[in-house]
Amino acid sequence: MAQPSKRVARGATLNAESARFNLPQTEADGDWLDEREAIDGAVPPIRTTVTIERPRTIIARNTSPDVPFDRSINAYRGCEHGCIYCFARPSHAFHDLSPGLDFETKLFAKPDAAALLRVELSRPGYRCAPIAMGTNTDPYQPIEATWRITRELLEILSECDHPVMITTKSNRVVRDLDLLASMAAKGLAGVAISVTSLDPRIAMTIEPRAPHPERRLAAVRTLADAGVPVYVNMAPIIPAITDNEVEAVVARAAAAGARGVSFIPVRLPWEVAPLFRAWLDAHFPDRANKVMATIQSLRGGRDNDPGFFTRMRGQGPWADLLRTRFLIARRKHGIDQNREKMQLRTDLFRPPRGPQGELF
Repeated sequence: MAQPSKRVARGATLNAESARFNLPQTEADGDWLDEREAIDGAVPPIRTTVTIERPRTIIARNTSPDVPFDRSINAYRGCEHGCIYCFARPSHAFHDLSPGLDFETKLFAKPDAAALLRVELSRPGYRCAPIAMGTNTDPYQPIEATWRITRELLEILSECDHPVMITTKSNRVVRDLDLLASMAAKGLAGVAISVTSLDPRIAMTIEPRAPHPERRLAAVRTLADAGVPVYVNMAPIIPAITDNEVEAVVARAAAAGARGVSFIPVRLPWEVAPLFRAWLDAHFPDRANKVMATIQSLRGGRDNDPGFFTRMRGQGPWADLLRTRFLIARRKHGIDQNREKMQLRTDLFRPPRGPQGELF
């Protein structure tokens, strides 16, 4: 098995196999490049590749009782931000790719997404409810600057007054402020921005290709000033690494105009747990045992608790302390708990025009 190695601007330290899908571990083939790291003393860079994916539909459905939406859209598979904790990493195994480095370097784009959305929203039986974007991979990861699929999706949603909730950790969201502001004025759009740490050194280790925390907070202010309901998620909180920043993150979020601030303790489902452990050993060997012990105290003695509701909140004294700290911090900075839930209208929806719509 490959040994964990720090890689510049990458999150995972290895390409672990998937035990559930029989994904094979990449084996050395004897080429001299296999010994490059040992000879040169440097980890070879990995370039990002993008493959076109042609799905038949674009709206995904879920029935999870602890998720505040029943449908979502993901314009991309994989995410170049490289967040080591990302719960979506195991989904890459469906393509016979690793949840490790493959997840953040071998990406998939869906250029037909907007056309598919138009078709699905035009179906006679479609019933409007908020669509979530950014639930599996970030809709504003770096490749969005070139592919602009998220922008195209928002144009369709704006055209037919369909509500949308966006979750991102990128300030790139303000590129689409024209659409978001006009939709928000009708009660149709809201944005949640993830700020896990204010310390740039910590942030770039946890989320190596995500924008600087200050840029994210600046985006919160820009959205708020434009009338877009904006929220900050400290998601996830990693014990002994970022939990000391709770009060500071809440204070900065409130000062930037966030309507609410929430948190989720780190989750380590399936293949994410061994990747996270390897990352700890590489970057935080002095506290790796403490981090995992605290996570297990939050998760009923395991690396991960998959149970509905508890998976989002954690359990035990450590989880209770986090909730108390957030409650006190939000009260101190005047964040009204009643405004924290995003409320979007569905009564304005009208099906998008078809290709001949302009003739009538």
